Amino acid sequence: MPYFLIIALQGFCIYHAIKNSREYYWYFLILFLPVIGSIIYLITQVFNKRDLDVVQNEIVSVINPTKKVNDLRKQVEFADTFQNRVLLGDALYEIKDYNSGICEYEIALNDNYESDTGVVKKLLEGYYQTNQFDKVIFCAEKIDQKPDFKGSRSQFLYGLALKEEGRSNEAEENLRSIDQRYSNYEERYILAQFLISRGKNIDAKEILSEIMLESQHMSKHNHNKYRGVVNDVKKLITSI
Repeated sequence: MPYFLIIALQGFCIYHAIKNSREYYWYFLILFLPVIGSIIYLITQVFNKRDLDVVQNEIVSVINPTKKVNDLRKQVEFADTFQNRVLLGDALYEIKDYNSGICEYEIALNDNYESDTGVVKKLLEGYYQTNQFDKVIFCAEKIDQKPDFKGSRSQFLYGLALKEEGRSNEAEENLRSIDQRYSNYEERYILAQFLISRGKNIDAKEILSEIMLESQHMSKHNHNKYRGVVNDVKKLITSI
């Protein structure tokens, strides 16, 4: 098999394994037995779970991550619709080009923030990733009365943006909404750090203790997925 095909195959398998939080032994198998390991991974973890066309598209995305963006740009040139702009924005976010993605979402919304809450949430995410905290707050306050805002990632980012703007009381109110048992482990860890910075060590320790208790009942998949944050929680709770 040509060398570049082996590298592409390995790259796809590693990408797929990370994206789907596969067990660590798969990484060793793929890396140390490039051809055989990758084929075993494809047969057991991909082909029986995904349509071949989807797999092919993912391989292309690994080899040429900008192809999807270029194709969608052509689609927008052909038909400049709301949906095509949003799809292009999504593709730009996938390659971490948040500034360009933001532009596409802004054009799609055209200042009509009532037209699509989902796009407003994507804008909010992009503004946070680019440290435009005032715009995060602006977007959040456009959708904070929506029923799916409370306890969402958007509210969490809103709280973090308020913290950055020095509005600590409002920040805490919104960040606490993310404290939901058996979920949001990383967000709750960040909340605990914030509470410690405000001198609320008892509240922080309660949250960290709950995470530690919940970690004992995690599935194998979640245990692997959240291993890093659980270790961080252990270190933080012993330092309080």
